[in-house]
Order: sequence, then structure tokens, then C-alpha cells
Amino acid sequence: MRSVKEQYWRYSLFVIILVLGVVIFAELTPYIGGLLGAMTIYVLLRRQMRYLTVRRRWRRSLAASVLLVEAIVCFLIPLSGIVWMFVDKVQDFTLDPQSLISSIRHVSEQIRLRIGYDLLQDSNISSMVAVITRFGQAFLQGIFSFGVNIVMLLFVLYFMLIGGTRMENYCRAMLPFNATVARNVTNEIYMIVRSNAIGIPLIAVVQGSIAYAGYLVCGVPSALFWGVVTCFATILPVVGTALVWVPLAAYLAVEGSWGAAVGLMAYGVLVVTQSDNVIRFILQKRMADTHPLVTILGVLIGLPLFGFMGVIFGPLLLAMFVFFVHIFKRKYLDGAETARLFVPDR
Repeated sequence: MRSVKEQYWRYSLFVIILVLGVVIFAELTPYIGGLLGAMTIYVLLRRQMRYLTVRRRWRRSLAASVLLVEAIVCFLIPLSGIVWMFVDKVQDFTLDPQSLISSIRHVSEQIRLRIGYDLLQDSNISSMVAVITRFGQAFLQGIFSFGVNIVMLLFVLYFMLIGGTRMENYCRAMLPFNATVARNVTNEIYMIVRSNAIGIPLIAVVQGSIAYAGYLVCGVPSALFWGVVTCFATILPVVGTALVWVPLAAYLAVEGSWGAAVGLMAYGVLVVTQSDNVIRFILQKRMADTHPLVTILGVLIGLPLFGFMGVIFGPLLLAMFVFFVHIFKRKYLDGAETARLFVPDR
């Protein structure tokens, strides 16, 4: 009778935890970007936190405050500046759609004069502008959500830094593995998050800067804006930066700047695209040697699930799936010893 009671208590507790967990997760969904951002920055700063509190013997609250300022200066201020650059452009289109209509009509007229075909009818242009305007309004509304997530990020990050060691030990103890396995799992997670959080933005900044230089030389209007757009385009699998410089080259060709258009196409293929391979080759020697397919498929998985933070946590999700399959194979199919369990076959 006692065992039945114990089983009842155990399963009842499990159901209560599951239900409450689902409710809490559903309510926190609007803030998932801030929570994942806090986790990412914590992984990047945890070594500095340990150095300040263990080696320098700072109080944890002081060290957390200093690192919070560092996160604001190094991560949040540049990101906010980029967001407001987009806001300014979108606001111009939203408040003055006629300027966009005039630009589209001008391009359509240039195409008609050169190939004798009216590519865009007035009705199509109006529909396109309506879609862009709605997108702009939705983007501006998302700015409030962005601000709330930034506040959530700072709040959560501070307390993660304060209780980092206890939090890590608790999470490690909750994993369904022994101490050795759990330690290796958490180390793998830290390595992948750190690799993606540093590598992906670094590749984006370098490629965006290289593309920006080409835009300046070729006379692309609003070159800085399109350089920033190119930075974000690097996260898109397969097409990547070509999604930006190919239309820009086509625009230059329509405007009659054939030399600049051909030059931009050649520059994009030979310099911008190839720089991605060179940078990834260099980073693979210094960071996690993640297979390119894991990164590409991870981004495809992560963007719908986590939004922009999916570029980091999508590959992490897929890499951890592969890692756990590796654990299962080595432990239960190959019968490997614990000490040899975590030599990855890469």
C-alpha cells in the first residue's frame, strides 16, 4: 500500500511540474529572445566572472555589475544602434509611401525603356507598397517587444552572473547522466554557444565590411545601410549575402551603370562570397569544429523557433541532438567505457 502511495505521489508531482512548466513556458514565450540572449552573454562572460570573484576576490554583486556594463557597451549599444538604423528607414517608408512609389515607378520605367516590357503595372506597384507599409508598421510595433526583451535580458543576466556557479551545478545535477557525462555535456554546450556567439557575428561583420567597401566603390546609394543588411544576410543559408548584392547590381544595371553593375557582381562572387570560406576555415581552428551542415540546418530550425537568436540556438539544438546520439551509440551500442565516451568522431 505504501509503494502505491509513493508511486501516486511521484507521478502526481511529475504531472504538476509538467503542467506548471508548460504554463510558465507559454507565458514567457514573448520574452524568449531576452532569456536566450542572457544565456548567450552569460556563457561569454562566465570566465571573466570567475576570474574577478576567485582570482581578484571581488564581491559577486560588484563583479556582476561591472560585467553588466561591459555587456551593455559591447553588445547592446551596437545592436540598438543597428535596430534604430532600420527603424529610421522603415519609418521613412511608412510615413511617406509616395517616395517609395516614385522610386519603384522610376525603376519600372527604366526597365520598360531598355527591354520594352512593362514589368510592373501601377496596380502591382500599389499592392507592393501596401505590403511594404504593413511590414513597416509591424516592424515598428516590434520595437516595443525588442525594448522589453532588452530589459529582461539585463535583469536575468545580472542574477545569472550572481548565482552562476550554483546555477550550473544545479543544472548539471538535473541531467540524466553521471557526473562525468554531465560535465562533458555542459562543456559541449558552452563550447558550441561560445563558438556560434562569437563566430557568426564575426563572420557577419567582416563580410558586411567587405561588402560595404565594394558598395562605396561601385556607387551604391545608402551604402552603409546595405552593408548592415549584408551583415544580417550572412545568417541565411545557401543564398547568404547574394540576396543583397545581386539585386543591388541589378539596380545599377537598370540605372545604366553597367560597369559598376558588372564590377559589383564580380566583387560579390570573388571577394564577398569567398571571404566566408576563409573566415570559417580560420575560426574552425580556434573554436568548435562544427560541421557546415549542422550550422545551415540549425539556422533553418532555429529561426522559426527562436527568432533572431535561432542563429545561435538552432545549431546548438541540432549539435546537441548529434552529441546525444553519439553518447547513446558509444555507451549502449558500442559499450564504451565512461572515460572514452566523449572522444567525438569528427
